[in-house]
Amino acid sequence: MASAVAAEIKARPDLGLDLVGFLEAPGSRSKGRLPAPRIGEAVEVEESVARYRLNKLIVALDEQRGVLPVRELLRLRTRGLEIEDARQAMSALAGRIPLETVQATWFIFSGGFRRSRSGMALKRCVDLALSLLGLLFCAPLMALVAAAIPLDSPGSSLFRQLRVGYGGKPFYVLKFRTMGADAEADGVAKWAQRDDPRITRLGRWLRRYRLDELPQFLNVIRGEMSFVGPRPERPEFIEKLRLSIPYYDERHTLRPGITGWAQVRYRYGASAQDSFRKLEYDLFYLKNVGFLFDCAIVLETARIVLLGRGR
Repeated sequence: MASAVAAEIKARPDLGLDLVGFLEAPGSRSKGRLPAPRIGEAVEVEESVARYRLNKLIVALDEQRGVLPVRELLRLRTRGLEIEDARQAMSALAGRIPLETVQATWFIFSGGFRRSRSGMALKRCVDLALSLLGLLFCAPLMALVAAAIPLDSPGSSLFRQLRVGYGGKPFYVLKFRTMGADAEADGVAKWAQRDDPRITRLGRWLRRYRLDELPQFLNVIRGEMSFVGPRPERPEFIEKLRLSIPYYDERHTLRPGITGWAQVRYRYGASAQDSFRKLEYDLFYLKNVGFLFDCAIVLETARIVLLGRGR
C-alpha cells in the first residue's frame, strides 16, 4: 500500500510533494524495490520528522494494533504535523478507492456518501434539463444515425438491452445498434471487446464518438438513468461479479449514468478485472457525489467525445 501511494505521488509532480522515504514497522521488511529509500523504523518517527524536517506523514500499516507508534504520532499530531491514512491518501491522489486494502469499517466511518434530499432533487432537475436539451439539439443527428445504421448492417437501428439499475431493479437501456443483428445469436451474453469483430463499420465510428449512447436521453427522462452515475451492467454479468468483487452491489445505490467517473477515468472494460477497477472509481464517485463533481465529469466527457477518444 505504501509503495502504491508513493508511486501515485511520484506520478503527480503538480502536487509539489517531495517523497523523502519510508519508515517500516517492527519485523516488517519491504519486498522488492521501493520508489524511495528506507530511512528508519516506525518507532523512530519523531527523530525522523526532526531530522528530515517532514511536514506530512502517510500511515500505511495493514495491521495497526500493536505496531503503530500511537504515543509518538499523537505528540506529532498535536504539534501540528499532518498525518493521513494511506487509504484516504490513495483515494484523493488516484480518484479511486483501493478495494484490496479497505475494509467495511472504512466505509462506515469515513466521510462522504451523503444523500440529501435537496442534493438528489437538484441532480434530478439537472438530469432532465440536460436530457431535454440533448434531445432537442441532437434530434437531427439522431435521425441521420438511425437512417444510416440499416444501410451498413441489416436490422433495426435501435437496440434494447436488459440492464440493472437503481436498487437492483432491471430496465431496458436504449442504444443505437453498433453490432450485427446476430451478435448474440446463441443467446449467451458476451463481454464487448475493444476490437470486437461483431462491431460494424459504422458502429465502430459511433462508439468512438459515443453517439450510440444518445437514445439514453429517453432513459434519463423516464427516470431509469441519470446523466452521471455508474455504468449500468447486464444482469448475467452482475450475478458473477457480485460473487467475486466486494461491495459490488453498492454501485446500485444511485441511478446508473450515461457517463460517469469510471467511464472517463478508466479504459473500456471487458473483463471481471476491469469491472473491479471500475468499481473503485464508482465507489469514489458515490463517496463524493455532488453538483460540481457532476459538472466536471460532464465537461471531461465532452472533451473525450470531441477528441474521439471513446471506445
